[in-house]
Amino acid sequence: MKISKEVFGFGSPNRDQLLNDASVFSILEEVFAANDLSGKKVLFIIPDSTRTMPLPLFFNSFYKLLHGKVEKMDFIIALGTHMPMSEEAICKEVGITLEEMKGKFRDITFYNHEWEKEETFVDLGSFPAEEINRLTYGTINEDITVQINKLVLEYDILVVCGPVFPHEVIGFSGGAKYFFPGISGPEFINTTHWIGAMNTCIDTIGIRDTPQRGLLERAAEWIPREKLFCCPVVKTEGIYGLFTGDPYETWKRAADLSSQVHIQYEGRQYQTVFSEMPLLYDDIWTAAKGMYKLEAVVADGGELIIYAPHVDEISYTHGKVLDKIGYHCRDYFVKQWDQFKHEPWGVLAHSTHLTGLGTFETGIEKKRIRVYLATKIPQERCEKVNLGYIDPDTVNPDSYKNRESEGILFVPHAGEILYKLKNI
Repeated sequence: MKISKEVFGFGSPNRDQLLNDASVFSILEEVFAANDLSGKKVLFIIPDSTRTMPLPLFFNSFYKLLHGKVEKMDFIIALGTHMPMSEEAICKEVGITLEEMKGKFRDITFYNHEWEKEETFVDLGSFPAEEINRLTYGTINEDITVQINKLVLEYDILVVCGPVFPHEVIGFSGGAKYFFPGISGPEFINTTHWIGAMNTCIDTIGIRDTPQRGLLERAAEWIPREKLFCCPVVKTEGIYGLFTGDPYETWKRAADLSSQVHIQYEGRQYQTVFSEMPLLYDDIWTAAKGMYKLEAVVADGGELIIYAPHVDEISYTHGKVLDKIGYHCRDYFVKQWDQFKHEPWGVLAHSTHLTGLGTFETGIEKKRIRVYLATKIPQERCEKVNLGYIDPDTVNPDSYKNRESEGILFVPHAGEILYKLKNI
């Protein structure tokens, strides 16, 4: 079958026009009426628990609309390189009980993306060295192979369902990003992340059309299966929009709405920015979004505090590498590239994103701002990786509130709203 090029959905930055459950169901009903999946094998690609997303609503809607009509419907968690989810965690994410998973939904398989296993992948093609060299400003000069989880080849239709937010590596999340890095191989993940690092987080985040997004869209075209996208725009208070149907146009409309919903403009920078991180971020690898989304409004020489007293690990999957390389600005790595080029480029990118802008001249690194962790990660380890430390037990978050006139900005539930300056 050929997928309809139509886009179904609605979106508005007006909080008074949030979509209710019935509206979401109606939009999904429309897209599946226009694209008859009867008798097809369908694989849904969905987010893990580090994204704000009313996934139970979508899971139940998909089940009601498709179960018994399609030959098969399964789900894969787009982990990228995040930790796998337990059955209990997956059940919580989609809003069912473990008993229901084993009973009512026993003919549905839930997969974790097993990114650490070579046998997971199939090759789709390669981007030539000359293009990668240009995009990475001469740091990478080799063909880059694009791999994807070979499970996709067992299905007729791939349905991507995940929220769209400003994103530090790609510009905006969602859409084809659920293929790469969501269920892709490490080489392409590392490359796109390093391209983002070379362009810097501050000049990438909240930009819709970036070079690395262009690579993702082209790579997605190499997947030899039909695709439907389901792109909601979500905040904690509800769903501001939902666009479904044709892949690129669907994501594009969601990203345009996200730019209105998820970006807050400030008229000044602050000497201290306090990022209070929610529980959905369980290590610094994910909680670093409290820096990514706020770097632009920290004044030169200022400080950003990531307050996450529940976090006790830098990265569950990349911690050893980060202990080795530490947190540094982009130029620290680029100007010593022979020393660092064999480290995972995606981890180098994360290091630069949490550090922010800086310089490295005559062997001396100067960071534009200072990042402090107020977490359970010990002071010794924070200092080892070149981050500041604050004992979280000594912190009273309320003491940072309502002090903008003093140059202090308090940001609750940090990590999803992008703060930018009005004149940028």
